[in-house]
Amino acid sequence: MDNSNKLEHFEYKAEMKQLLHIIVHSLYTHPEIFLRELVSNASDALNKVRFKRLTNSDIEDPDLDLIIRITLDKENQLFSIEDTGIGMTKEELINQIGTIASSGTLEFLKTIKENNQSLDGNLIGQFGVGFYSVFMVTDEITIETKSAEPNSKSYRWKSINDSSFSIEEIEKRPRGTKIYFKLKDDYKQYYEPYEIKDILKKYSNFVDFPIFVNEEKVNMVSAIWHRKKDDIKEEELNEFYKFITNDTEPPLGHIHLSIEGPINFKALLFIPTTQPNMFFKYNIDKTLQLYSNKIFIQDDCQELLPEYLRFVKGIVDTEDLPLNISREMIQSSPVTHKIRNVLTSKIINYLEELADKEVNKFEQFYRNFGSIFKLGITSDFANKDKIISLLRFESTALPKGELTSLKAYVSRMKENQKDIFYITGESRESCIKNPNIEYFLANNIEVLILTDPADIFTIPFLFSFDNKSIKSIEKADIDLEKVQTTISDNANEEYKKQIIETFKKVLGNKVEDIVESKRLVDSPLTLVISKDGLDIQMERMMQYFDKENSYKSKRILEINTKHEIIQNLHKLIISNKDNELINNLIVLLYESALLIEGNLKTPNEYVRRIYDILKETIK
Repeated sequence: MDNSNKLEHFEYKAEMKQLLHIIVHSLYTHPEIFLRELVSNASDALNKVRFKRLTNSDIEDPDLDLIIRITLDKENQLFSIEDTGIGMTKEELINQIGTIASSGTLEFLKTIKENNQSLDGNLIGQFGVGFYSVFMVTDEITIETKSAEPNSKSYRWKSINDSSFSIEEIEKRPRGTKIYFKLKDDYKQYYEPYEIKDILKKYSNFVDFPIFVNEEKVNMVSAIWHRKKDDIKEEELNEFYKFITNDTEPPLGHIHLSIEGPINFKALLFIPTTQPNMFFKYNIDKTLQLYSNKIFIQDDCQELLPEYLRFVKGIVDTEDLPLNISREMIQSSPVTHKIRNVLTSKIINYLEELADKEVNKFEQFYRNFGSIFKLGITSDFANKDKIISLLRFESTALPKGELTSLKAYVSRMKENQKDIFYITGESRESCIKNPNIEYFLANNIEVLILTDPADIFTIPFLFSFDNKSIKSIEKADIDLEKVQTTISDNANEEYKKQIIETFKKVLGNKVEDIVESKRLVDSPLTLVISKDGLDIQMERMMQYFDKENSYKSKRILEINTKHEIIQNLHKLIISNKDNELINNLIVLLYESALLIEGNLKTPNEYVRRIYDILKETIK
């Protein structure tokens, strides 16, 4: 071998020595990422030669298959990874492997040193030094490579220690790069094929090129999100969804995006057909996976979607985030925020289209995920109006189980009706039996029925729709006088005054006020909420989260002066104002209203009062 083939030694620059020292002597929580880095580099090399082969046939070994081959030799303690990619020249070995590419690395190292921090494995590669993550698992690395440039020579690069490396020309080898090394004793598990396959499945399952481990192909699923929409069959989408989610059913729908501009990313998003178990524990199911050029970065990347859309599953692949980026950097990255905004807008647009063109499918989505989705109006003010238009409710105007939008409700409103009315409760049946709804049912005024626990969080944010106020029928301040009623009222004012005064005398400060009711038809009395009071469901929610304090406000008692029970009670009042039976009857009626409301705290006293009244009346 002549002088041109002699072994040459090179010293690492100072900042490279610092980096290697940190890698060798720091503690890493994810040493497996060394394999991700090597596969990523190999995939990048294969992509480059594939492009070069399309534009220039004059390359070394033009017909060589584009593959990645990993060989594990536990007996001889050798780990190797080889690709048939672009390869490297001698100059590239010196410039790309022997130095740090990024000018920011030195500043990065100084910060690490000044703050007495260790270098987290997730940060490796952030400054163009991903290859050196291999030093987590080995002390010495050898590279054999041949460039795709015509008539190129083959070279061997070898790290000697953490201060220098050598390069020598070797006998001709095929185009591409082979990296091999001996694993440290603490990492000998990476000689096991099953261990490497698991890591590849996690990080590199969608790499474009075949990956072989000891001659067995391991990446069986293609990155279909990089293909054109029209080239993907529905069966492929269904199988891909099942693969990434472990769901047994196909998705309800999907969104395929390819965004180019200020940010560049591809995404394949899915809406599941069914909701997960333990639905209100939002974080039990993972949402989007984040990739960079088909290489896995992060599972369950919650930063890519607002909380109310985290039922969406799928993959986002962007070139605008570095391969090794920490969770903290993802959270603060402007790229992440831009992707999040685009995804949010596209998902809402898709749901709008679904609601317009595929009503049954949209209602299926809403029954499964409406509880989460509707929470968007409490946090996403930019999209609040669109979210409100997608809300669906049961209604007194529709059969049980059917849903209506606010827009459809408004289209059915009576001519003089200015408000949208709703009632909250645990079930449709309990809402229909609530005395406060009697007036609306009798006068054919539609009332939205809200039985979802999430409604108590969202209703306070629904002030109006289409210039119509949204009001609870359990509030005292709703205006019922402007809607005609068929109920006659023959009671005179003196009679009403006597009834109300007697009730006030007996009940005292148990209630905020006692007034004649305009809403009751079949019930003798009811409790309503003052203008500034909390809905019953909201009170219960507040009490659930803060058991130390009481959030129950006094109610206003409304009396149906047309009811036979009230009229008969009045006869007792005018016959004997001091009768103990009158007091018991009034308290019993009040407690009955509390019972219907779900706030009767003294059931034993209630029953005892019934017994006392029965003793007086059954003789």
